Amino acid sequence: MEANTRSTGRLPAAFLTPGSSSFMDFLSDHQPEMLPGNRQLPPTQGVIEAPHGTTIVAVTFPGGVVLAGDRRATMGNVIAQRDIEKVFPADEYSAVGIAGTAGLAVEMVKLFQLELEHFEKVEGAQLSLEGKANRLSTMIRSNLGMAMQGLAVVPLFAGYDVDRGKGRIFSYDVTGGRSEEHNFASTGSGSIFARGAMKKLFRDDLSEEQATTLVVQALYDAADDDSATGGPDVARRIYPIVTVITEDGFRRLSDDESSEIARSILERRLQQPDGPRAALL
Repeated sequence: MEANTRSTGRLPAAFLTPGSSSFMDFLSDHQPEMLPGNRQLPPTQGVIEAPHGTTIVAVTFPGGVVLAGDRRATMGNVIAQRDIEKVFPADEYSAVGIAGTAGLAVEMVKLFQLELEHFEKVEGAQLSLEGKANRLSTMIRSNLGMAMQGLAVVPLFAGYDVDRGKGRIFSYDVTGGRSEEHNFASTGSGSIFARGAMKKLFRDDLSEEQATTLVVQALYDAADDDSATGGPDVARRIYPIVTVITEDGFRRLSDDESSEIARSILERRLQQPDGPRAALL
């Protein structure tokens, strides 16, 4: 398509033909080889070694939802990258946190962003949050062949539902199965430890500031017990990525804001290494 465009100076006919509002359908019709699920991997024995990313956490609060992730990627027992980004905006009111094979996950997020942008341009309106969650489910399902070879992608999707006026969280399995989570959720190798931390600290009346502190507390607990999850790295100034989605849209906390939360938690952990306790009733 690119070569044809440069030679004639015109858009190929595919771009001018009315069709589906799905960008994935467009690629399937005109360049199916560009879809990740259609690629043929060379024959291998055993699981393919590739950088993997963990851990992602999300929590709702009355004004919206917070989605956050640590910065470590591992390959086997080796730290492949210390400052990988795992949380991305999907559009103005939603975001995706990636766990699993890092390269494929980032590519899937970029394709998902194009999918939502393409729909909005063709239809002149945004998909509902439920519709976005369904589109992501379809994309994960199309990657099942690679997942069976060890290249799985298991994201966490969160957003602000403008129709219902609240934040919502959706989790997935490798087959594309989708579940709506209530209050909080986590995915990745450290998810069991992060979930335990959120379970004891969550309240229905959290403020935005308390919700952002809660997710960093959960990531700290995950890093404390899971070697694939990276905790706040003060020496290298590497801190979790924390994003907030409200009726005002998507916002990523600045490095200064994230570092302030992380440093305050580190100071408190010096006095109480296992973290804050759940309130007794």
